Amino acid sequence: MDTSNPAAFVNAQLLSNFIGKKVRTVVQVNQSHGGVTTAKSTDNQQLTVTGLPPVPLMNFVEVIGIAENNNSINAEIWTDFGNTFDTNSYNQLCLLANGEFKGLFL
Repeated sequence: MDTSNPAAFVNAQLLSNFIGKKVRTVVQVNQSHGGVTTAKSTDNQQLTVTGLPPVPLMNFVEVIGIAENNNSINAEIWTDFGNTFDTNSYNQLCLLANGEFKGLFL
């Protein structure tokens, strides 16, 4: 496992702090067309993900990739989590990983 360039846990609100850096997030796919996916983040904001293969609509996907701007990620790795996922718990994890317990994650 390569630990030299860890991916920060983010939701849409935190994405702007990591532009140009590797991030990890979970999104729910709303629309996918031509390699561009529109999805809802765990904090209920819209994100655009490029580089995802076709994923069933409404499925949750973990995306690891480079934050391109405030609302876009270029996916390098993805995992389809299916159609059920606890978004509230993941959102809380993102807040903890970038707040009080940041030292444990990066």
